[in-house]
Amino acid sequence: MWRRSLQLQVVTSTLVISMTMVAVLGVFLFQSISTSVINQRKASAIADAISDTVMIRDAISSGSGADETPKAGDLVSPDLDRAFDNLKPPAGSDRRYEVYIRAENLPGGGRASGGIPEDAIPQQLIHDLEDLRDKGRYGDAYRREFTGLISFRASSKPQVALVTGVVIDHDYQVYHFFPLMEEEATLANVRQVLVLVGAGLVLLLAAIASLVTRQVVTPVRLARQAAERLAAGKLDERLKVRGEDDLARLATSFNEMAANLALKIHQLEELSQVQRQFVSDVSHELRTPLTTVRMAADLIHDAREDFDPMVARSAELMQAQLERFESMLADLLEISRYDAGAATLDLEPTDLRDVVLRAVADSESLAERHVTRFDLRLPNEPCMTEIDSRRVERILRNLLFNAIEHGEGKDIVVTVGQDRDAVAVAVRDHGVGLKTGEEQMVFDRFWRADPSRARTIGGTGLGLAISREDAALHGGWLQAWGQPGEGSQFRLTLPRDASVELKGSPLSLEPPEIQIRRAWRGHITPVLAPATGEFHGE
Repeated sequence: MWRRSLQLQVVTSTLVISMTMVAVLGVFLFQSISTSVINQRKASAIADAISDTVMIRDAISSGSGADETPKAGDLVSPDLDRAFDNLKPPAGSDRRYEVYIRAENLPGGGRASGGIPEDAIPQQLIHDLEDLRDKGRYGDAYRREFTGLISFRASSKPQVALVTGVVIDHDYQVYHFFPLMEEEATLANVRQVLVLVGAGLVLLLAAIASLVTRQVVTPVRLARQAAERLAAGKLDERLKVRGEDDLARLATSFNEMAANLALKIHQLEELSQVQRQFVSDVSHELRTPLTTVRMAADLIHDAREDFDPMVARSAELMQAQLERFESMLADLLEISRYDAGAATLDLEPTDLRDVVLRAVADSESLAERHVTRFDLRLPNEPCMTEIDSRRVERILRNLLFNAIEHGEGKDIVVTVGQDRDAVAVAVRDHGVGLKTGEEQMVFDRFWRADPSRARTIGGTGLGLAISREDAALHGGWLQAWGQPGEGSQFRLTLPRDASVELKGSPLSLEPPEIQIRRAWRGHITPVLAPATGEFHGE
């Protein structure tokens, strides 16, 4: 479906590209929003931390010279206690941050303004502030920050928070904890909105691409369907032209092409019909004068003993050429029937072995004149099939005559094979063979492998063409194989049931000895498959 649908390819490509672009833009936009929200919260937090730090520093400074001794649990001075108490939010209000003052002279090492446990301060931040204290770097100019998960007493699980720390003097470090849960919730909502909007945008782009592509693909699909119907022979097929755009011009060009093609085909059909009718008429018209000439030639041929040698020889030549002319005329009439579609079959169940034996018997006299012997390889069981015996016998005679003419006096092997669905006959000669590409040309009308070579048995040049038409009329195959110097082999394959389509042949088109020789050259052990007659390597 992917390979066949242009619309699906365009929509899918648009969907993938849109998803990529929306994802990249969404990530960039979310990062920008997240950075803006966090930076804004951080600026507000730093401002609050600096304000609190100033208050605590002033309290520590005012109480540095006090004489009263702090009580257990108090800070170093009452002013610092008051400053720390001022950090607590007013009644009924919530402060969004907590403060932790860390000092060695405080109980437990520090004091928190709210729900901050003693171990909530990140150790890395503590080490950084201690390094600043040791170096004598105090004040907000050396404030340090940390963002991460912090455990609050009021929460059952750690929360994301911003922690800032500053060294006030050698004894005190002030830490501010700013929870970022509201910002995290805001960013989660923003992320959800971006995902929903991005998904909707991608689907919208896919729908738009589908609609736009449909406007282009539909006329192209209609043109394709019209072209298929035109190729099927419906020469009156035309496209509707709408508008003046490129697709309308395509439809106009298609219609012009179809009209010209229909005109040319009609002209060729008329010419072909004239040619077929001419051949048929000439063949029929020649039969009457040919009969008269044949009768006269027979009288002359019978009385040739009374003539001088040269006239007697002329009578014999005239008799031979008249026989060839009659055969050619009969073949031309047969070809004209095929061209006109008037050829019919007279099917009957027949043992193919009997047809082969009759064809071989008809060819024996010709084979003896050319010092050629037939090697018959017939199966023991009957080879029953539905065929027109007259036509199949004519095919085999043509194949045998062709093998005798080109076999150079060597043995001709005739093999019959069968399987569940088909029967086959292979005629193998060991003569001049066929060159590459001549396996199909050999069935053309009046074709010769070597134009300078004379026909030794007076053939008409139409025998193999008629044989192939007879095979096709049976729903069978007539195929050729050949190699220069190796001879050639013609294989006739016929279905057992004329109504069943032929799918394979029980005999190999290439001779078995050629397969064995090639297998040996490739150092492969040849094995003959009994069902098909093909050789395979093991």
